[in-house]
Parts: sequence; structure tokens; C-alpha cells
Amino acid sequence: SKDPTIKFLMENLLKLGCKPPQGFINCIDCGNKKAGAGFGMIEETILSSSASSSSTNDDNNDNNTNIMTREEEKEFNHRQTKPKCQQTLSDLQNQIKAQNANKIKLRLLPEIFLCQQHLVNQEHSNQSLVHELIHAIDLCRTKMDPINNCIHMACTEIRAENLSGECGIVREMVNGRIRNFKGHGSECVKRRAILSVEANPNCKVKAKDYVDVAFERCFKDTFPFDRHPNLR
Repeated sequence: SKDPTIKFLMENLLKLGCKPPQGFINCIDCGNKKAGAGFGMIEETILSSSASSSSTNDDNNDNNTNIMTREEEKEFNHRQTKPKCQQTLSDLQNQIKAQNANKIKLRLLPEIFLCQQHLVNQEHSNQSLVHELIHAIDLCRTKMDPINNCIHMACTEIRAENLSGECGIVREMVNGRIRNFKGHGSECVKRRAILSVEANPNCKVKAKDYVDVAFERCFKDTFPFDRHPNLR
């Protein structure tokens, strides 16, 4: 990309010691998923399967509630065949349920996808990519666990919404969301961050609370920029 902000963020990923893996950024068909882009592919690792426990004595079944049933394994295998960007809320709920039952382990992999049918122009594409690169920066510089830690997720969403330009005054005016000019930027960031946090079943019920708790600190955090990009 020729966009200086994207170049700057990619350079800082390398400075932080996080060389983007092959296939780090992909432009793909996201189907009916209503998103311009997304960050992170969830890797699932089975901790204990029915096949590995087939020799277990039936008398010990009560002690093996963390072992995947054959139906759960079937669901797991089906998820592996689906394009990651097309996984549904139900898929994520099943993943989290299985992890909470100690049947699988979830890990967020640093990958970015851009949804080709939902990006309206180059500016939209650039803003979406900057948003996802902020997540990549946060995953690189911290031990961020946005799947399981809702404050972590709230913070990185606040930063991404704030630094990407997605809450720019012109974009908000075009979308008819301007109620008052003073303080609208922070209102937009908070609104969009809450929507993103709500997408995580672990965080959905108290999404607003998590964003409120993280907002003041994370809204001020402009790393790796020395100031907000719009003020440069």
C-alpha cells in the first residue's frame, strides 16, 4: 500500500520483533458477513478426544467430562473446513463453550482479512486495514487475550476505532450520526467499540461496562504514533 499510515504500522510491527507471517493480509469473499475487515483467526486445539480415550474403562466415564464427544468432534471438524471469515456467532459460542469445558484450547493467530464486497472505496479499505493493524500491534506488544479477557478486547477496539479514522467527522456526517460536534469523536469510538465487544459471547452482556472501564486509558494511548494520526 502507498498509504503512509499503513506503511508506518507495518514498519513498527517489524521494529517490535513481529514479522508478519506469510498470508498475513488477504482480500477475500466474506459471504454474508457484514464487515469490512477482521483481525485474528482462531486456532483450535483438541485437548482430549473420544478417539484418544477409547480405551478408557467405562467405570471412569464420570471422570472424563472434559473429553470431546463424537458429535462435538464432528462440529470441530466442520469448523475447520469453513473459511474463517465465514464462521458464525454460533461457531464462536461453541468454541468458547468447549474451551470452558477444557475440551479445546483457543489461540488468536495474527491474520487480517479484508472483505472485498463490503469495501466501498480506497479510503474505506485503508481505514479498515489501519484498524486491523492496530490490533496486530497490540497483540505483538502485549500478552493480549481478547477472546477470554474482555478488558483486553475493549482496549484494543477503542484504540483501533480511535486511530483508524473510522470515526472521522466527514464519515460520520455522511452516515447521519452527528448529533453534536463537540465530543463526537469519543462518542463514536465508544459506540463502535461496544458493538465490537458485543460480538464476543464472553463479553456481550457487559460490553458497555468493559468499554467504560477501559476507555479513558485506552483512548489516550496512541502507540505507536507519538500523537493522534489526524493531528500529525
